[in-house]
Amino acid sequence: MHNQKPLPPLGWLRTFEAAARHLSFTGAARDLNMTQSAVSQQVKSLEGYLGQPLFLRRPRALELTEAGITYLPVVREAFRTLVRGTQAVTGAQQNAVQVQCNITFAVNWLAPRLPRFRELYPNVHLNIFTELWEPREMAEGAAVEVRYSLRPADTVRTELLRTDHYYPVCTPGFQVTLETLQQQPLFDCSNLLSNWQNWITDQGLNWEKPQVTYSTTYLVSLSVAMAGGGLCLAHDVIAKRLIDEGRLIAPFNYRAAMPEAYYLLLSPQAEETPGAVAFVDWLRAEIEAETNT
Repeated sequence: MHNQKPLPPLGWLRTFEAAARHLSFTGAARDLNMTQSAVSQQVKSLEGYLGQPLFLRRPRALELTEAGITYLPVVREAFRTLVRGTQAVTGAQQNAVQVQCNITFAVNWLAPRLPRFRELYPNVHLNIFTELWEPREMAEGAAVEVRYSLRPADTVRTELLRTDHYYPVCTPGFQVTLETLQQQPLFDCSNLLSNWQNWITDQGLNWEKPQVTYSTTYLVSLSVAMAGGGLCLAHDVIAKRLIDEGRLIAPFNYRAAMPEAYYLLLSPQAEETPGAVAFVDWLRAEIEAETNT
């Protein structure tokens, strides 16, 4: 035992996990509140300690080597074990739940319902972490994630939470018809199949490529629409409350089935955490009640 090499510093391992999650030193630096050069240096130090490279440095991205692919799940499971052990010792395991979701879902769907959850489960403490883009993996320490995706990888237990339909929305009083739609300012969230081109094609409209202003989150396009700046695409999960409140309207009847859907991802410790079980049961009930109305 005395001849065994000691473990590398915990900070090096955390930096490696963040760089592997983003496949980017810049992304890891942002998560860890470090400089990009510091991240790069810590990864180099870990590689020197292990005696082999963990990443291939490409011009615009990183790629895990075979050693990196092998080492990454070991490091992640070690951190999960530390999180579970710490929660058990501090007692936080019973009532603290880390929830991960995209920022539009958090603001437009989850946040308005949190008073109901708190009324039912006053002793459960939620920590909510938001993402702009679909993450590659659940965040370290997250018990539950709601992911908007074509189909998440089955790295953890995954279930379909809700499908939806997408459609244009605008502020009440905005003057638009199908015949004048092409001349209106159009807004959307980028990198989705539930987009203007596909909605237009499904409608049988003969347009060339529509001129669309894109953003990285639905929050921007919805805000522009509510301000009277044009039309954006939306779906019930993120827009129904705004329509019910009279802040938006759907000027056309046609709604197209979304290729993307909402999925529930559960970490291995979720079923062992009473607070996580309570939140998941409540989430399913809320989704089911809304779907059936």
